[in-house]
Amino acid sequence: MNRLTTPWGDLDLARFPEQPRDTLRAWDAADEYLLRHLAEAEAAAADDTATGAEAAAVRAGVDLSGNVVVVGDRWGALATALAAYLPVQITDSYLAQRATHANLLRNGIDTDAVRLLSARDTPPERIDVLLIRVPKSLSLLEDQLHRLAPAVHRGTTVVGTGKVTEIHTSTLRLFEQILGPTRTSLAVKKARLIFCAPAAEHARSRATAGAWPISYTVPEDAGAGSGLTVVNHAGIFCAERLDIGTRFFLRNLPERRGPEHVVDLGCGNGVLGTAVAVANPEARLTFIDESFSAVASAEATYAKNVDTANPARFVVGDGLATVAAGSADLVLNNPPFHSHQATTDATAFRMFTGSREALRPGGQLWVVGNRHLGYHTRLRRLFGNCDVMASDPKFVVLRAVRR
Repeated sequence: MNRLTTPWGDLDLARFPEQPRDTLRAWDAADEYLLRHLAEAEAAAADDTATGAEAAAVRAGVDLSGNVVVVGDRWGALATALAAYLPVQITDSYLAQRATHANLLRNGIDTDAVRLLSARDTPPERIDVLLIRVPKSLSLLEDQLHRLAPAVHRGTTVVGTGKVTEIHTSTLRLFEQILGPTRTSLAVKKARLIFCAPAAEHARSRATAGAWPISYTVPEDAGAGSGLTVVNHAGIFCAERLDIGTRFFLRNLPERRGPEHVVDLGCGNGVLGTAVAVANPEARLTFIDESFSAVASAEATYAKNVDTANPARFVVGDGLATVAAGSADLVLNNPPFHSHQATTDATAFRMFTGSREALRPGGQLWVVGNRHLGYHTRLRRLFGNCDVMASDPKFVVLRAVRR
């Protein structure tokens, strides 16, 4: 937990789940830059001495008394700081929602002050102030802007923020095409602001609806997944094609038969669990991801390929927290090794620990990962065993058995 100083007071903030040894903060320079801009905007409205695009945006003022929407708030820093204005937070991350809720409580703020919506929920009908933390995925930004555009009007203040490395020409082009004229600020502490002036509704009607979700057919050389139809909502990892790690895993999935409980952990578009369900109709599948869009994609992928008489469970949540201990026979996992811009194995380790708890004695965890990540060391420490089931120069498939 760390203390963030904002124009509205100091806040104690932490990521979720909070881990004592985690040195990563729940905010960064981009969040600070945006909050400082919002506080200064009206105070500097009468200042005619400053020049440039950023100064002009500040002088225009920001009225936070209207309907404030915060999009992509990674750990709730923005929504918590602006809680007095009763904002709506829209995020694709379950963990971001939990972090926001926890940070509000941590600072003695009524949790009802912030309305939490997912990226799959219907946005508010009117938005007067739209604050966007630019996501890593350009497709997710595109989808978000399309979904929000009908609620934006000519008087809406639109401000985006991100690290310099996150804001590209393509990022600005999306704001311009979907909402209206766009410009950027100077960089401060390697962060930048985006200012967008919404065009009239008829001018924005050209950008009616986004292209998502999209579908593709898994190539015939993808082992157990060959020929499956995959559905992807915006923001899913490698949404437009099968990534090489998943392809390698599909070629080396365990061949099993009979009634058993299989968990696709960190399921993404659900292609791994769906391949298992097709190969073994007696299997009972649970798909889990912390991304609302990922779980929606997995549910759509499953429905496209599996007989509806064999229902599955789809969970947006924090790892295996909702899976009963000792109830799983097989866990499939392609863990992420990035948390936004940070490279970390903390998420993978929590997935491995949760898997050990969820598996019955004799149950197996199968993991695919880049060879250099060294997951075998973690798995041997947790399970007391780890076997290499397949490998190539880039990837390795590992198996750990609950004893």
